[in-house]
Amino acid sequence: MSTDRPDAAKGAERHRISPRRVSFDWERTPLHWIPDEPTATHVINVLHLLLPAGERWFVRVFKAALPLVTDPVLLQDVKGFMGQEATHSVQHAYVLDHLAHQRLDTAPYTRHVDFLFEKLLGDEPPFGAPVTAREWLRFRLSLIAAIEQFTAVLGTWVLDADGLDRAGTDAVMLDLLRWHGAEEVEHRSVAFDMYQHCGGAGPTRYARRIEGMAVVAPVLLWLWTWGAFYLIRHDPQLAGRTRYSLREHNRAVRRGLLPTWKELGSAIPRYVRRSYHPSQEGSLRKAVEYLAASPAARAAAGAVGRAALG
Repeated sequence: MSTDRPDAAKGAERHRISPRRVSFDWERTPLHWIPDEPTATHVINVLHLLLPAGERWFVRVFKAALPLVTDPVLLQDVKGFMGQEATHSVQHAYVLDHLAHQRLDTAPYTRHVDFLFEKLLGDEPPFGAPVTAREWLRFRLSLIAAIEQFTAVLGTWVLDADGLDRAGTDAVMLDLLRWHGAEEVEHRSVAFDMYQHCGGAGPTRYARRIEGMAVVAPVLLWLWTWGAFYLIRHDPQLAGRTRYSLREHNRAVRRGLLPTWKELGSAIPRYVRRSYHPSQEGSLRKAVEYLAASPAARAAAGAVGRAALG
């Protein structure tokens, strides 16, 4: 197994990755938390549909791979990553509860997401596929590395998305998104390093990395489009009068409420370069600065400090 990690992952920017036990009060958050922007609201809301099951799956796969990790620095980062992802899963699940309280039932959609992560990508290869346990684990690690490429891009975008502030976005939801985005930038290299460490050697490791992205990119696009259609169609305040519209989506992009297609699409060719490393994505300094200012992260840090004192 390779223990080589780029200098950017070892040098001055590297710091301890730890979960922050945040919490959010959703009582006053409206259904359309970007005022008068149901399309932008629900396109982003797809995150809440995918992440509870998806990030629980990240943790399960990494837990299965922990015995393969021989690099103590990587092992520390992986454990921090797992703690952060577990917290993300819980907090996004609370948003689903909040949507349900507002009469937007997401269960008919999320049961398909649960099936994807628990059955199709579970501990055993589906349909009796003739794949060894080690190769199945490596394949799933390659998927997580590819997914984390997009979460790092989205995290970078939301930290810079001044359009959300100008639009009057609900402060609690914006803090959730930016806290999560900042942690995605903070641990942007961990899944990639984990795959590189455990993914075998030589050309096969690189080919499997590309295979992971070839699977992830179209599946994420499909899930996101389907999720946006679902949320808008079932929004009780819209009462079926509105459908997902690419024109409305692009209008929201122009207002700075959603990332551009170029921002998302350009993540793929960067990832497939042999020399690529995710430490090139985003700004760790900006992420850490937001985490120091985030109301939820500051409250969590204060609670930890008070517990330590007494």
